[in-house]
Amino acid sequence: MVQIAQPVPSRLTVRGAPWGELFRKEDWWAIWIGLGLIAVAVALFSAGSSIKWIAVAPQKWSHLAQVGQQLKQHGLQFAALFVLWAVAFGVGAAALGIKFSRFLPAFLVLYLAAGSIYFLGAWDQAAHYNLEPPLVALGLGLLVSNTLGAPRWLTPGLRVEFYIKTGIVLLGASLPLTLIAWAGPVAIVQAAIVSIVTFGVIYFAAVGLGLDRRLAATLGTGGAVCGVSGAIAVGGAVGARKEEVSVAISLVVVWAVVMIFVLPLVARSMGLSTGVAGAWIGTSEFADAAGLAAAQTYGGYAGKVAGIGGNPDAAVAAFTLMKVIGRDVWIGVWAFVLSVIATTRWEKTGVQSRSRVGEIWSRFPKFVLGFLIASAVVTLVARGFDYATYKKEVLPALVGPLQAFRTWAFTIAFLSIGLSTRFREFASIGARPFYAFTLGVLVNVVLGFVLSTQVFNEFWNRLGQ
Repeated sequence: MVQIAQPVPSRLTVRGAPWGELFRKEDWWAIWIGLGLIAVAVALFSAGSSIKWIAVAPQKWSHLAQVGQQLKQHGLQFAALFVLWAVAFGVGAAALGIKFSRFLPAFLVLYLAAGSIYFLGAWDQAAHYNLEPPLVALGLGLLVSNTLGAPRWLTPGLRVEFYIKTGIVLLGASLPLTLIAWAGPVAIVQAAIVSIVTFGVIYFAAVGLGLDRRLAATLGTGGAVCGVSGAIAVGGAVGARKEEVSVAISLVVVWAVVMIFVLPLVARSMGLSTGVAGAWIGTSEFADAAGLAAAQTYGGYAGKVAGIGGNPDAAVAAFTLMKVIGRDVWIGVWAFVLSVIATTRWEKTGVQSRSRVGEIWSRFPKFVLGFLIASAVVTLVARGFDYATYKKEVLPALVGPLQAFRTWAFTIAFLSIGLSTRFREFASIGARPFYAFTLGVLVNVVLGFVLSTQVFNEFWNRLGQ
């Protein structure tokens, strides 16, 4: 059983060797790998180059023959990327006690499967069917695990926490703090209101239904912040069990898919402008991929469906401000705050009655620091650019390749989650998580609608023009 995170023993595991922890913990290895890639990317960007050669990712395709052409043209790059990941994760796994000779063949299979899924996500019809690579990886892994069963020799490669934490560190690079200023106070305020209210509703409903506070926090963050990524980050921060995080992910995915169809249709029936509809979708959706698909769908209505005004691109722009910038940026905040609460008040140890700095630090999820450092580094790099220049120069040469690394890490992680998760292991949790999360969905959608169409309507309409 692979767990997203386990409570760290109350005593330090490396007494007498204060620096030993830096090379014996997954959190620190995730930071070294994530920040190492970012450091190389920044150095190359500063020199007028880019890391995108090795950060190879499948490009859009419509026919299978185009996939073959990409593999022929970029085969060396895909091979080099495998070597990079295999060495980075393999060395880290070896430091954690996993033999490299056992890790390598398992990781090779995961990489090939993840690559195939990544190519599927690049299909020009993928957004229409919500075939985002991490979500497909999770679904495929769950299917295999709960039917055929994953072979034992794959186990050394199913380092769920390792891949996820590395991906979260890399996620910080796509959220520079300057994006907050570019988004404007309206988007930030609206996102803050929705995040706090939705989290509170889901959390207290879950606790009221008798669920563990760690599961309640994971469910709440999954609904309030960044869907799957938020649930993963906070699940690791508070020490939730793997099956609890899987429950949160499953609920996020189910409702995200439902909202792809519901939100555009309801907005269309009301004749909302593209900017207002995009803001509502960004406030109410739970996954970036699903929300982007819904926003793109609604943008396509402009000029084609009577009564729908605004610029076709405004739906995606408003969605991006609300979801990708406004809400996703809360990941680090929730992870930090809830990790402190979990270690000082939820642990059934001496920490419950007395808060020791050393104890909090030993339990604190260090990968959250990596996320914040990554965000700060890219913020410093982007500080001299306005938004237009950022999109033209920084995004394709620096942030884009790091986003490709992140997608690879998350795809491998979610595939590993699925392959190591069996439904019967968390079926005993019952319907209570569904009730708590669904209540949050209802509040989230209604609150998002009121804020987008009534409170901040003028702002989003202007964006649409």
